[in-house]
This record gives sequence, C-alpha cells and structure tokens, in this order.
Amino acid sequence: MEKFIFVTGGVVSSLGKGIASASIGKLLESRGLRTAIIKCDPYINVDPGTMNPFQHGEVYVTDDGAEADLDLGHYERFTDAFINKDSNITTGKIYYEVITKERRGDYLGKTVQIIPHVTDEIKRRLRKVAQERVVDVTIVEIGGTIGDIESMPFLEAIRQLRWELGEQYALNVHVTLLPYIKSAGEHKTKPTQHSVGRLREIGIAPDILLCRTEKHITKEQRDKISLFCNVDRESVVEAIDVKHIYEVPLLFKKGGVDDLVLKKLNIKREDGDLREWRNMLNRLKKSQKEVKICVVGKYIALPDAYKSIYEALVHGGIANSAKVNIVKVESEDLEKGKSDRLLKGAHGILIPGGFGDRGIEGKIKAVQYARQKKIPFLGICLGMQVATIEFARNVCRLKDANSTEFIKNTKNPIISLLEEQEKIVNLGGSMRLGAYPCHLQKRSLSYKAYKKEDISERHRHRYEFNNKYKKIFEKNGMIFSGVNNDQDLVEIVELKTHPWFVACQFHPEFKSKPDKVHPLFKSFIAAALEQKS
Repeated sequence: MEKFIFVTGGVVSSLGKGIASASIGKLLESRGLRTAIIKCDPYINVDPGTMNPFQHGEVYVTDDGAEADLDLGHYERFTDAFINKDSNITTGKIYYEVITKERRGDYLGKTVQIIPHVTDEIKRRLRKVAQERVVDVTIVEIGGTIGDIESMPFLEAIRQLRWELGEQYALNVHVTLLPYIKSAGEHKTKPTQHSVGRLREIGIAPDILLCRTEKHITKEQRDKISLFCNVDRESVVEAIDVKHIYEVPLLFKKGGVDDLVLKKLNIKREDGDLREWRNMLNRLKKSQKEVKICVVGKYIALPDAYKSIYEALVHGGIANSAKVNIVKVESEDLEKGKSDRLLKGAHGILIPGGFGDRGIEGKIKAVQYARQKKIPFLGICLGMQVATIEFARNVCRLKDANSTEFIKNTKNPIISLLEEQEKIVNLGGSMRLGAYPCHLQKRSLSYKAYKKEDISERHRHRYEFNNKYKKIFEKNGMIFSGVNNDQDLVEIVELKTHPWFVACQFHPEFKSKPDKVHPLFKSFIAAALEQKS
C-alpha cells in the first residue's frame, strides 16, 4: 500500500513548506526510497498560467507542458522525483472535474457536496500519482495556512486518507513559526500552540513539528512545545534560518528528520549518503572567485518572479567554483538613458522571459550594450526576441523592426504569431508549452556547452521568430544555432563576432539543479569569469 507524508503550515505563510517538502524528499532518496511530490494549491484558478507575477511569482513549466506552482521547481532542483501535470492540484482543477462529472450524470442524480464528492476527487488524484509512479513515499504539500477557509477541503481529504490508510501509511509534518521577541529576549511558543490547536480541531494530529526560527531553541522551549502540542520531544525539530536553501536537507539530517519519518512509517533503510550534496554546498560556500551578472527585467522588485533564473545562475557559479553577484536592473530605468550607469561593471547580462510591452525598449538597450561592449549575454524567451529586434534595428538597418505582440501592424514583424496561435481565444494553457526537440549546429557555442547535437528543452511562449528574416540576419552575422526541425522554428541564436552571445526561445532555467547544472548557465558564467579576467 502507498505511503504518504502530508506537509502543512501554520501561523504565517512563506514559511518554506516547499523547501521542507523538497528537503524531506532529498533525504528519503538518499536512503534509497523512490519519491513523488505533489503541491495542492487552494486557489480556484485551474493553474497559475494566467496569473500576474505580482500575484504569484514565476510560473513553473514541466516537460509535459503543465503550468504549475513555483514550488515544483524546488522539488525538481532538490530531488529526482518525476514531476508532471499531476504534481500540481488546484481547487480549480478539482471543482472543474467534479462539475464536469455532475453534468455528465456520473453521480446518478445525487446531491453533489464538498464531502464526499470534492474530497473523494482530491484523494483519487493523490492516490493516482502514488500508484502510477510506483513510488515508496508520496509527499503532499498543502498550500496556504491552517485556518484558511480555501484549504479546508484539502485538509479534510488528507484527514480522511490518513484514517483510511492507517498511522503507518501516512503522517503529518507541520511547519510552524517560533517568533523571537527581541525586547523580551525569548521565543514565543504560543503561535505554534494555536496553530497546532487549529490543526487538531480539523482532526489532524501532527507527527513532526518543524519549528522555523532565527535563533536556536532551548531544551526548555522544546519540552514546552512537546507538552502543549502533544508531540513527542524528539519530533520537535529546530528549523533555524540558513544562508543558502541547499543547506536545509543537511539541517534536517542533523535534526534526525529522515530517521523520524522512516520510524513512523515503519520503513527500514540504511543511513543515506549525502557526500555529493555536501561537496556541492562546500563549493557554493567557499568560492573565492566572484562574478557580477545583471538581470534586466520588469518584475525585478518581486523576489519570486524570476526564481528559477536566480537559482540557475547560482548553479552556474557552483559549476565554476564562483560566487555569482546578481544585480537586478529595472528595464524601465534603462529607457531613461541610464545604461552606462546601471550596467557598468557587468561581467554578464541576462534578460529573462516575460509578456507585454512595458520596459521592452529598456531591454533592447541592454542587448545593444552587451553586443557593442562584447559582454557575455544570455537571452531567455522574451530575452531572445528582444535580442533579434535589437539586431534587426541596429545591425540590419530595419529601423521599425518589432514584435506583433507590441505593435500589431509593424512593418517588419521580426517576432510574430504562428498561424495556429492567431485563432486562439482562451489564454490558459494555449501557448507552446513543455518540452520540444532542438537540433544544434556543430561548432556553435551552444553545441560546445551541451556537447551533443540533439537536445530537449521546455517552452512557455506564444510568439516566434519570423523565418522571412533569416537570410538578412545571417548575412549580417547572426547564427541560427538551434532549430526545431519538426516545425521549422528558431530556438537559439548566436553572434559570430561576439565572444559569448546566446539567446534561446526556451527556458533552460527549469532544468538546472545545483548538482546537475544546466550547460548554458555553466557556459555563461564561465564566459563571464573570462570577461572579468
């Protein structure tokens, strides 16, 4: 029978349930267990694909084209768990399925209710993942905070599932906050007590408490939490703040989290080997070299808007034994003619993906700055599109070059919609999404990075490079080094006369891990280090 770990959170949001879930997965995999990880989001949107980054942060994309919560990025970066469209369950998906079944008559005229119909659909999806992937343990993160009305159906579903499976087949890990009151000079356990109390009112008793804290917990405080929350003392685990998120698995290892999980789920396994992870972390912490990378975007003020980009840059630094100093540059500021001041001293410039015309001219100026000053440049998705627009305007002399996304009737549509995209009405799930093949040109920078001719990368976009302009671009020195031969689509462009200028239509950041760095980010940081020297 399948076994589950349910991860919940209390007191406040943003406690790091996603990192906790991924870290537990990492520990279990180190002990030879196969894992699956699921994120349950309580919002009514079917997926976050149509959400503004101000609302939700980045949208993560899986190989099979699912637009998902950014926590799935943490799952993939930390573990080898197979992540796909079934790994992100939302209230919208659940209600959509239940209502569809009701309209078809599947419920045979019954009154359709939260219990049992909605909770049954949640349980069905959780068990489906566990059974289809043939895993030892399925980790389920419940989004939101205990007490939120939106997450109640999910909490009721996991309560029922644990009751049905039995204690040795399901356990609850509750992430909570121990605030430190500086003026009083002590932690306060009351918020944790209230959070656990709310959880128990629902019918869920926590098996393990992960106590987020900025200072170490005393023995007396641990005993107090154990007594008032009815959790055995060894299961009250200190989750103190760390400098790097990749330290969390080792922190949990020190706290005995993996031993607790295996004991409570009655699983016997030898101790795990985390030497490779420790070595990776040592390279991250002890890097002597430093490189400055400017990331130019319009959501720079939002820490989660380019989450995977920032992490992949850190990974590139790890692969080159260097610390990456990320400088966030607001693209609209570049439109005011501040390129020399804002980009000065950059050893590399990166432009990430995005939508809409705000800040586009600033991004084009950043591309021009990188091209003319021979600074290593990496453009991703929209970053590739603005790179081709800049090249068209300033090298090919097509002064009115643009994208039909920004100016519908532009005379030189360097970037435009495919014919099938022009007919689309609904926005959700209607882009080119997921993994697509790409063939690399030998002797290109991309081929040198990947060391193979055929690759597969994840996409999330609607507009494409217009092939009508290929000849004039090639005549002026642009190389189309990566192409999707099946659909005759440009995937990667490079410049002949530049030391390292690569722009790709796909999102390489989604496939980068700290211990398995994406080739383009590894090569980009190496080029930036060479630029510095």
